[in-house]
Order: sequence, then structure tokens, then C-alpha cells
Amino acid sequence: MPDQPKLTILGAGSWGTALAALTARNGVSTRLWGRDADALAVVAARRSNERYLPGIRLPETLRYEADLGVAVRGADIVLIVVPSHAFAAMLDTLAPVLDAGTSIAWATKGFEPGTGRFLHELVAEKLPGRPAAVVTGPSFAREVATGLPSAVTVHSDDDAFAQQLASLLHAPNLRAYSGGDMLGAELGGAMKNVLAVATGIGDGMQLGLNARAGLITRGMNEMLRLGVALGARPETLIGLSGLGDLVLTCTGDLSRNRRLGLALGQGVAIDEAVRRIGQVVESILSADEVARLAAKHGLDLPISASVRAVLHGEVTPVDALKALMAREQKPEYPQGLFDHH
Repeated sequence: MPDQPKLTILGAGSWGTALAALTARNGVSTRLWGRDADALAVVAARRSNERYLPGIRLPETLRYEADLGVAVRGADIVLIVVPSHAFAAMLDTLAPVLDAGTSIAWATKGFEPGTGRFLHELVAEKLPGRPAAVVTGPSFAREVATGLPSAVTVHSDDDAFAQQLASLLHAPNLRAYSGGDMLGAELGGAMKNVLAVATGIGDGMQLGLNARAGLITRGMNEMLRLGVALGARPETLIGLSGLGDLVLTCTGDLSRNRRLGLALGQGVAIDEAVRRIGQVVESILSADEVARLAAKHGLDLPISASVRAVLHGEVTPVDALKALMAREQKPEYPQGLFDHH
């Protein structure tokens, strides 16, 4: 390809490594940075990330760089793939070392802990004036890394940048779409983690497939109602970043948030459940921020609120379920989804 942009991916966990493998296989000049220099050196030497993606061979063309300043120097696009709680600090670290012409993207899902702010708001504040985009959708890292068919979506206020980044990701086994609703795309990616805990709890309690489908559908209703209140486009939330990611995370056992719910539904204490998973479980932070946004907009989101209460140990999963089932009978859409203000 002429004028192929240079890409640096920050974060050598499962998703960062999978995306780096994807773009390198696509012929994109790709560097991967990780915060643990020793671990990154082992990945480089073995050509595999045995901690996060065991048994998957990484492309020979993928390059590794442990020095952040060196990693981003000369990059046309920097794609951040660190957990949401580390996102703001990463932006602060990047601000003094980024080249003037570098565009910013992220494949991080979640909110800023403690404020409920969306990640695109942080980028606009800390790295203003640059093209910015979010990569999201139903995409387990292991499946993308092994080349199984997948689909993602890239949202940006800058249409040309969204299309450029989508074209770098688009591959024979990965469809990359583009859009212009960063808020909606980010809401779906963060909120589905909370709802996956609910379906995990239900499955852990062996409540059956009817209950799972009901929780997913009513969870989708909560996502849409909060999205409409925040100004997101409904079609974004019934697309890959919302419904797609919700179905994947609620039904797929590769989901850390679903596995957390399964353990809780089976009576495992939360600290022990998190320890067993051994990686960041985004739902624990996101549940608080969803509650904060719901309160700010006067919305009753019973499934999300129940998950938050369970995660804080305020109620047991059994009691939370009883409370949900005891709610009064009412119309499915009392006002029509889009009449709510």
C-alpha cells in the first residue's frame, strides 16, 4: 500500500497483542509497547505472548519497544489498549512525547473511575486537536488472534480517520465498520460488562436460558434508555458496539465479566472470584459509573443497580434476583423509547 501509516499499540495484554498481530499480518508497520520491559522481551524472543494468548504464534514483522518515547516516535497512529483505570495516566504520559501529527485511538472499554467521564472526553481534554477514534465491538482477543471471523467498529468525529483506521484493521477474517458516534460506541462497550455479570449470575444459579434471554433483552433496554438520555444514537447501541458486544459478553465464557457473575451465582465470594480470573474485571468499576450516570439523568436501571449492589456486597445474588422478579407488572415500553427526556 502506498503511504502506509506507522502504527504503535500501547498495551501488551491479550487485546493489545491480538490487535498488533492482526495489523502486522495486514502488512501495517506495527510496534507493540508493554509496561513490563522484561515480559515484553520474553514475548519478542518467543514470538508468542504465553501469559495472555498462549500457543498463538505472533507474526515475524511485529516489532516490540519497551521505551514509550521511542515506541511512539514517528508513529502516525497510536492505539491505546490499557485498562480503563490506567487510561488517564497513559494520556498524561503521552502528552509530552507525542509527535505533533500523531492521531490517537483506543480499544479500551470503560469510564474514568470516580467521575463517570467517557474516555473520548479525557482524550479531548488531555490531547486536544488530534484526530481521535475508539475501536470497539464484539471481539474476544483469542478469537481475533487465531483468525476466527470477527467484526469491530471504529467511531470518530473525523470520518476520514475512522475510515483510515478501519481499513488498517479490516482483514479476510475481520470486518471493520466505521461510524461517528463515539459516545454511543463507548457506552455500549462499558455498560455491557455490567450486564454480563447479571447473566453470569443467572447462569451460575442455573436459572435457565429463558432467564438469560430476558436479562440480555432488559439489559439492552437499560443501555438504550441511558444512551438516549446521554445523546447517543440508538442505532449505535443496536449495532456492534452495543447489542453485538452485549450478546458476546453475556453468553461467551471467554468473558471475564461473565465468569465473575458465574462464580458469584455459584456462591463464591467476590474477592475470591476476582482472584481466580487473574485479570482486570472492568465491570467492578463500570457498575459504579453507570449508577452515577443513571442518577444524574433520573433513570431507574434495575439490572445495572442490582449488579452494583451485588459487587459491593450489599445484597446476595439470590436476594438481588428476588427483588428483580418482585418488581411490579408494567408495559414493556411505557413511554416509547425515544419519547424519554
